[in-house]
Amino acid sequence: MIERLFKTLWLIGPISFLFLFSGCGEKESGLGKEVLIRVGDRVVTVLDFNEAFEISKIAFDSTREQADDLQEAQLRLLNELILEVILLERADEIGISITDSELEKAVAAVKSDYPPGEFEETLLEFAVSYDTWESRLRTRLTMEKVIEKELESRIAITPEDIAEYYKKNLQGKQDESDSTPAAGDINEIIVKQLRREKAEESYKTWIEGLKAKYEIKINREQWRKIAGSKANETTDSDSKSD
Repeated sequence: MIERLFKTLWLIGPISFLFLFSGCGEKESGLGKEVLIRVGDRVVTVLDFNEAFEISKIAFDSTREQADDLQEAQLRLLNELILEVILLERADEIGISITDSELEKAVAAVKSDYPPGEFEETLLEFAVSYDTWESRLRTRLTMEKVIEKELESRIAITPEDIAEYYKKNLQGKQDESDSTPAAGDINEIIVKQLRREKAEESYKTWIEGLKAKYEIKINREQWRKIAGSKANETTDSDSKSD
């Protein structure tokens, strides 16, 4: 049953990301409507966090559901939500969005892995509405598009890079193999691997730069109510208190 949930939600990112920014543009009054995270005009409410956390607990092994584990998960979720808000702010700033046709293509790709009716049945089993799932898929695609666009400009692969990678990782091994790929195929494999490695190297620096660029506010009073003894631990971002 859990495997089916993960399969259905895979394309929208970590299961803890399954929430809506229902607080965006709303006043800070009402049950659960207190703002927990604010970046610019975009907010995550206490209700958003709690709903996301309830779903994320599905991923916990029942033997590990102890106070420390849950508090660690809460802190991890807080940092994940901060990251998501930052990336969505960046998407707005540089004019990135997902078109309806792009979304339809992604939805079709997910559904193609399921027998007729099973996709919708899985959403119902875990009380996830189709509109919520589709909205989260659009958000995930937006985040991926931002990362791809921003990191692509930081990646330059030279012929020297390719030659060095080949010398360190493939030379000699190709001679021992029964099936040796063509030179063009080898270069393509190397370029893909180098792009992946350089993107990973650039990602952390880029994210830290975005965290420094945007003013991140966390409502420490509400966070203390949620996290208890873990509330005073520092998040991955250098955040200010509301």
